Amino acid sequence: MKNLPVILMVLFIFFGFSLHILALMKIFPLIISIPIFFIGIFMFLFYLNDRKRFKGF
Repeated sequence: MKNLPVILMVLFIFFGFSLHILALMKIFPLIISIPIFFIGIFMFLFYLNDRKRFKGF
C-alpha cells in the first residue's frame, strides 16, 4: 500500500509518454499531450523530493 502513489505516478507518466509519442506522429494533438506528460513528470519528482524532508522538532 505504501508504493501505490509511486505506481500510479509511473503509470501516469507512461500514459503521458504514449500520448506524446502519438502526438509526435500527428495522431493526437500535441497541445494536449505536452502538459499531461509534463505534469506527470513534475508530480513524480515532487513526490520523490518531498517525502523524506526533515520537518523539525
